[in-house]
Amino acid sequence: MALLQIAEPGQSSSPHEHRIGIGIDLGTTNSLVASVRSSTPTILKDEQQHSLLPSVVHYTEDDILVGDPAKAFISQDPSNTIVSVKRFMGRSKADIRFQHPYQLEGTDQEMPSFITRQGSKTPVEISAQILLTLKQRAENALGHDITGAVITVPAYFDEAQRQATRDAAKLVGLNVLRLLNEPTAAAIAYGLDQNSQIAEDQNFAIYDLGGGTFDISILRFSKGVFEVLATGGHTALGGDDIDRLIVKYLKQQFSLGTLANQQHAELIQIAKAAKEQLTTETSVDIQFHQYHTSLDQNQLQDIIQPVTERTIQVCQRVLRDAKLKAEQINAVILVGGSTRTLAIQDAVRNYFHQEPLCSINPDEVVALGAAITANQLVGNAQDGTLLLDVTPLSLGLETMGGLVERVIPRNTPIPVSRRQEFTTYQDGQTAMLIHVVQGERDLVEHCRTLAKFELRGIPPMTAGAARIEVTFQVDADGLLNVSALETTSNVQAHITIKPSYGLSEKDTERLLLEGFKFAEQDKKDRQLQETKVEAQREIEALKQALAVDQHLLSAEEAERLNSALKILEHTLQDQDIDKIEQAVENLKVYSDLFAAMRMNRHIDHALKGTRVEDWAANQQDKDK
Repeated sequence: MALLQIAEPGQSSSPHEHRIGIGIDLGTTNSLVASVRSSTPTILKDEQQHSLLPSVVHYTEDDILVGDPAKAFISQDPSNTIVSVKRFMGRSKADIRFQHPYQLEGTDQEMPSFITRQGSKTPVEISAQILLTLKQRAENALGHDITGAVITVPAYFDEAQRQATRDAAKLVGLNVLRLLNEPTAAAIAYGLDQNSQIAEDQNFAIYDLGGGTFDISILRFSKGVFEVLATGGHTALGGDDIDRLIVKYLKQQFSLGTLANQQHAELIQIAKAAKEQLTTETSVDIQFHQYHTSLDQNQLQDIIQPVTERTIQVCQRVLRDAKLKAEQINAVILVGGSTRTLAIQDAVRNYFHQEPLCSINPDEVVALGAAITANQLVGNAQDGTLLLDVTPLSLGLETMGGLVERVIPRNTPIPVSRRQEFTTYQDGQTAMLIHVVQGERDLVEHCRTLAKFELRGIPPMTAGAARIEVTFQVDADGLLNVSALETTSNVQAHITIKPSYGLSEKDTERLLLEGFKFAEQDKKDRQLQETKVEAQREIEALKQALAVDQHLLSAEEAERLNSALKILEHTLQDQDIDKIEQAVENLKVYSDLFAAMRMNRHIDHALKGTRVEDWAANQQDKDK
């Protein structure tokens, strides 16, 4: 008997229009792919029924191995076996400061390439091999072509790292429906967005510690709106760092110095295995060649304390951004394989004063949430929930005096579009440099440059007459587009922000922490710069007026005015705002008198040859 599928109107597509969406967790240590099957999100497995795909790629002379087959070569051939490539994505060679067995090429300011048996390979190409394997796994399991994919990224990935992820997907023909923040995907997997019957607002913390990255996001669900209040994290903090701390401890125990690449890779695998064993056992024995020792839970907790403390510090900062206390969090969700470590669970439990949720496999929860989102985006599910992610750092541009004008503040829900109007500084100015920056400080020199582009062809006008509209647009993937339009001539220019490398972990920390640390100093610096800019404008305007009407002044008046002008110019070299303001006031005594003379002259000129009777009659006509 044939089965007849019955669906509500508008909720089913024709068979030939069947759309398949997949969710991909492109992880540092392991990657997964999932899809919604029979209304249930499911992890897709390979022919050997493995759900996790190790994020490892090995290059031989004529073949490329991905996943478990590649893992066997980590110790045997480390320079041709790439692990944790996610930590290299969108970052410059100068940012790579941790020990690794690879030979990298490229300048310090470029994303590096790995030298392998098959030649130079970029992190994007290597990530593409992992994505290709996941895509093929999905096609084999589903028996259908893939319509599109939602790929998860750490919430703190910047524009360069997100774009690198998109580029990797493009290389293997994947249609990226959305780049979704990993904590947000986890919240979707737990169904936090389905609790529409909850009367009161609910606050959730998503603690995501993976193999190479850490994220903490504070989400609020209210009346069908699922909003990320604040997000923070570390682009280089995770299980890899725990492994390195264990390796450092073992080298001290065994009194070992610098190891060869192969031995170092072998010791990392031993450390990783010991860490995993300690998630279920109280102690483990460790053997490395002729050396032997043991490791228990308490020792591991002491060894990895730098990592746990760093994650809790980020939690404190993000809660402060969200204007919440730990006691106001209704539930804490653990995401990422590294949260299996009992010491990590203890740290989270103690800080939030509650038992964290981990009923869904922390390795799988992100991929499952991505699959649910992909199913919605391809049109297979109707959902009234509104999902709002946020920008992790403020975006703005440089204005006069090296000041930052914030256009999109950090923690603004995305997608978002903001428009702001600017003008020219000099008479006859026909071009403007648009300098886009990212950060929390008030001066450009303390922020990170994202891009620069020029708007040319501005009609020559007096200073301040031109109207330039600058628009910042951040799409749902967190990618930024900036455009500039001169409104009278419709001359325009635009740029898609795609830097050659991303923020290092130190830069990310610096941009946020310095924003808090130097807030008061930044306020003073901004006030000083604004005072200088205003004084400079006064000087320029006065010089232009003197060039035209200095003959209105007596020799003595002109001497006093020029003297006060020179004093102000000299005072601008100081950093004392009080002196500058006093010099401006002293100049105003003479400049105001000069301004009054110019005004009287122009009024006399306008009324010259006009009789009082004519003026009065004209005024009566206007009154009628």
